[in-house]
Amino acid sequence: MLGLVVKFVLLMAVNALVLLGIQVMLSAGEGKNVIYAVVAAIALVVIDYIYLSPRAIAGKYLLPGTLFLLVFALYPVIYTMYVSFTNYGTGNILAKGQAIERIEQNSIGAAEGAVRYDLQIVAEDAPTGALAYLLTDTDGNWFLGTAEGLAPVATEDVDQSTTKPTIAGYVALNAGAAQDRADEIAAFRVPTEGGEIQNDGFSEAFAKLQRLKYDSATNTVVDTVDGTAYTEKDGAFVSADGDRLDPGWRAFIGTANYERINSENVRGPFLRVFVWTFVFAAGSVLLTFGLGLLLAIVFSNERMKGRKFYRLVMIVPYALPSFMTALVWRGMLNQQFGIINRVFGFDLPWLDGQWMPYASILMVNLWLGFPYMFLVCTGALQSIPGDLKEAAVVDGATGFTAFRRVTLPLLLITVAPLLIASFAFNFNNFNIIYLLTEGRPPVSGSVAGRTDILISYTYKLAFSGGRGQDLGFASAISVIIFAIVASISAFSFRYTKAFEEIK
Repeated sequence: MLGLVVKFVLLMAVNALVLLGIQVMLSAGEGKNVIYAVVAAIALVVIDYIYLSPRAIAGKYLLPGTLFLLVFALYPVIYTMYVSFTNYGTGNILAKGQAIERIEQNSIGAAEGAVRYDLQIVAEDAPTGALAYLLTDTDGNWFLGTAEGLAPVATEDVDQSTTKPTIAGYVALNAGAAQDRADEIAAFRVPTEGGEIQNDGFSEAFAKLQRLKYDSATNTVVDTVDGTAYTEKDGAFVSADGDRLDPGWRAFIGTANYERINSENVRGPFLRVFVWTFVFAAGSVLLTFGLGLLLAIVFSNERMKGRKFYRLVMIVPYALPSFMTALVWRGMLNQQFGIINRVFGFDLPWLDGQWMPYASILMVNLWLGFPYMFLVCTGALQSIPGDLKEAAVVDGATGFTAFRRVTLPLLLITVAPLLIASFAFNFNNFNIIYLLTEGRPPVSGSVAGRTDILISYTYKLAFSGGRGQDLGFASAISVIIFAIVASISAFSFRYTKAFEEIK
């Protein structure tokens, strides 16, 4: 009975949260939010059916994992692919309606030849009455500005006997009364032929003009001063001369981001980063696996004294946080103050120059990665039956031949999938690159540094490129990275099935 009560309470809480979220999404009014609301509603119906129906027992156990898979794994991939076909980034963050509103607001400024007036805010009959502006120009002429327009006022009609001038039928607002009606005063406009007179604080005013106006009938923005028309193009309003109005908005631009990869200023840096990413990932796997396997073979000799202690020492780099170790190595490899150059008397630019940074990155990653391979290979070697090695020796095989013909193939049956996973990890090993070199040394005219890999290059494009945030292009690079890693992994898993035939 208690379990049933708990189930209903949890279901009611879930329903309340989802329904509240649907209401918020629908109130936003954007098409994307409507889609999210529909998906949330469908998910809620499925959840209620599965947990209230006695015929969906299996679904009660499968649903939580499935939802987490969809939300945290599948949705980010789909959304990244969607963003890669848009212009999402700096200057194109807002929705179209918000961008139009911002363009119109930003175009409001002082009209050409606008006169600045001294301002006294007045109200009709009482401080709470209809607002009006009592204005004085630089020549001492008086005007009364109301919501209907601007009218001249004779000097003798203005009562200047007090500190705040006024006219018959109106009362002057003191600072307190004006502050109480601050929002009304900010929205108050006096229409004139030269623009709308607006207050500039509580003591001055001048005519302002909205230069740019959106025409919904033609979907253009028109300059009311010179008549220039700005038409919609790739999420922005652009004139015939190519002048663009900012801000733009998020818009679908097709394969433009992917086509940019083949452009002259992107193709060279991208290919350089692409090649280094492959070299870094493959080199890291080969070096860490080679050293890890060598140490595993050495310390698997039962005649070695103290091998338990040595094995413990070997995994120390693996036990330390990688981000901390990378920063320590960065300090040790500093050309001027690093301990390596100071102790050995070197003056090597470990993290600068043309080739040294590559070697330094591979060396540090070898230090960080070999303990994992050492542990894996140690376990794999212990699982290989000893009689197979003895049979090979009896048949006349030397130690190296027995290793190459018997031990290594059997080892790869276990280790090959882990090598593929290690390649995929290093292909996107952002930490070691960013913490050790931040992609340096820089390359003139390129966002990508000499040691950037695809993932760090993508980060710079998304958050610190010369054009500001370029999330659409960065998403396109991310999709390419995903496709490359997925293809290599699929091919490698298919290829490694050959090892399964070795028994």
